[in-house]
Amino acid sequence: MDMTPYRQLMDKAIQYFETELKGLQVGRASTGLVENITVEASYGPMKVPQIAHVTLMDAQTIKIEPRDKNELKHVEKAIYDANVWLTPQNEGSYVIVRIPALTQERRVEITKQVKAMGEEVKWRIRVARQDAMKNNKSIFDAKEIGEDESKRNEKDIDALVKIMNEKIDDLVKNKSEEVMTI
Repeated sequence: MDMTPYRQLMDKAIQYFETELKGLQVGRASTGLVENITVEASYGPMKVPQIAHVTLMDAQTIKIEPRDKNELKHVEKAIYDANVWLTPQNEGSYVIVRIPALTQERRVEITKQVKAMGEEVKWRIRVARQDAMKNNKSIFDAKEIGEDESKRNEKDIDALVKIMNEKIDDLVKNKSEEVMTI
């Protein structure tokens, strides 16, 4: 049985998780904090990096300079509306976002959020596992493979799931440590 489609589904879930982790505000500036924010620009919805040049001024400050200065207010509004605990400041030709220091309470909150996100990704992995197992069973029931190969496929599927879950656990652990030690 070809495991490629299931591996790709699982890899996509983990890539999505990694992207979401970059967007978490952990007390220091990162362009990832604004990369997934959608701006309702004059010419349609776009992500911040598509409409503006995003740079780090220092460890606590993000500078967002729209290519079209008329979009400055749209960028500012999008950051406010994104509900990501950031407050943009309009500086005339660019927007500054200062990253506030995290309180201990907020750090614990973010850690819980990271763990919940990790569980959601594990759920997606389990769904892909169920699909793979159903496919294996249908191939076996159709007598396209024998019992030995079916058992081998099940072991391969479970091994892949174990590897993916370990990756997720590592990502959760690393991000949680990062949040708590900044």
